[in-house]
Amino acid sequence: MRSKLLSLATAVPEFELRTEDVIVEAQKIFGGRHDDFERMLPVYANSEIKTRYSTCSYDWFRQEQGWPERSEAFLVGASKMFAEVSTLALQRAGLEAGQVDTIVMISSTGIATPTIEARVMSELGFRDDVKRVPVFGLGCAGGVAGVSLAARLAMAQPGSNVLVVVIELCTLTFRADEISKSNIVATALFGDGAAAAVLSTTGKNAHGEIEFMGEHTWPDTVDIMGWRMDPQGFGAIFSRSIPELTLRNLRPAADGFLAGNNLSFADIGAYSFHPGGAKVIAALEMAFTLEAGKLANERKILAGFGNMSAPTVLFVLEQGLTENFSGRRFISALGPGFTAGFITMLQ
Repeated sequence: MRSKLLSLATAVPEFELRTEDVIVEAQKIFGGRHDDFERMLPVYANSEIKTRYSTCSYDWFRQEQGWPERSEAFLVGASKMFAEVSTLALQRAGLEAGQVDTIVMISSTGIATPTIEARVMSELGFRDDVKRVPVFGLGCAGGVAGVSLAARLAMAQPGSNVLVVVIELCTLTFRADEISKSNIVATALFGDGAAAAVLSTTGKNAHGEIEFMGEHTWPDTVDIMGWRMDPQGFGAIFSRSIPELTLRNLRPAADGFLAGNNLSFADIGAYSFHPGGAKVIAALEMAFTLEAGKLANERKILAGFGNMSAPTVLFVLEQGLTENFSGRRFISALGPGFTAGFITMLQ
């Protein structure tokens, strides 16, 4: 018995951030405060990102924002995104909100207690006895980890419907007060987005079945990626060693995951990776010896949406599901820990 992916939906907020406009805004915000900003400016042009999306307008970023302002923006923006993307995922699965038995909520870019699903579930029509599983801190690995968790919960209660919603409002963490390389990379790379999926052991017209799931966490890597906290809000921890780590360490971990399930990459016909950035995509191609064009979906999503953290790999998967493919797909994302998440999916 396996969990089936009954539906997958994605959404972005209303404000479009074109890279050429972001460069102008960044020069206004950082240029007058930090003398060495011009030296870091090429990060924007070299990102290979054309557009991203934000829950707030440029006017919001031009003002000083602390924890209260960022938290309020997160509550409003994430609640709106939850309603939009969960409604679409349920429609595609042919289900009503009242038929959902468990909600898994994944996010790492804002803190909410009560959590987002609790704030909106009644008005969206979810039952008052629906089980809630909010998860914080998975970062970019959250999309894969969230689907894995939802698949396990669906198998634990055969016939139940599990909704997983992944929302990251990365732009709310942008810091005008900080000129660190991590912050500049974050403002050049990250955007906002949401994805939702419905999983169950029953149902028709599924996209495929979740076959195997796994994770690998490397020791002594907690400083590779994550957040630090201070009075202004989250501060990005974003190591320049991520592409190197991807190139050197991801493939052996993925080989170990597959071998543990009596598989190898000879059994894989399609891929959906989290495109952390242009250098990460290049490292993935080298690590997995993929021919040119194999990660076209990853490049397309990065160019059109930037790195949205956890939902990004599900945007890539959504693209892959539109293709005429039948076989085994390998899905993976890297996130804080430093951790890799793995899924094999039969289509």
